[in-house]
Amino acid sequence: MRRFLKENSLSLVFGALFLGSLVGQAFAGWHQLNDELFADGLHQLSLGAYLTSASFAVDVTENWQSEYLQFLLYVVLTVWLVQRGSPESKPLKDAWQESDEKQKIGAYARADSPKLARVGGLRTALYSRSLGIVMGSIFLMSWLVQSVAGWATYNESRLRQLRDPIPWTSYLTNSDFWARTLQNWQSEFLAVGSMAVLAIYLRQRGSPESKPVGSSHESTGIEG
Repeated sequence: MRRFLKENSLSLVFGALFLGSLVGQAFAGWHQLNDELFADGLHQLSLGAYLTSASFAVDVTENWQSEYLQFLLYVVLTVWLVQRGSPESKPLKDAWQESDEKQKIGAYARADSPKLARVGGLRTALYSRSLGIVMGSIFLMSWLVQSVAGWATYNESRLRQLRDPIPWTSYLTNSDFWARTLQNWQSEFLAVGSMAVLAIYLRQRGSPESKPVGSSHESTGIEG
């Protein structure tokens, strides 16, 4: 058990942080919504009703979609784009997709390579891009759920104001949808860009996200 905990400590800690944050968000959002309902003279929701409501769904998924968009773009764009001096970038000479030999696929696969790296053809081609495909799929699904849940929440607000609801297709061009979306996107783009640039000059000893402390600022694609 101790070995398992040590070897999986990063995913376990982040999993615990995720669950703790989600529970905290659930309780905070529940009280926030009930305060709004009370102010409008409406019936308050139980915690169970809130957890199955569009309000909770949109608050969760609008963050999920932006996070997975961040990682999707980071994974895909770093295939071709580089940043001189950053450990978040490939070495400058390796920009673009690398050779089969360097990627250890097909005839160049090793004995311990995954089976899908050895079989060749379409299966290896898909496996070679599976991380981006899965990240992109989660992003699109989260964004779709956000749009539907946000639409339901937006129409609930309109009905409380004695205004007619709007169709989902109209909500997709509504400022409420894009304000929710873009406020998350801009923060993700800023965070990734800042990390790529700050890691050129700053260090975190022992972290694989940082260059070794003694590496020059010009060193690119070197991790500690």
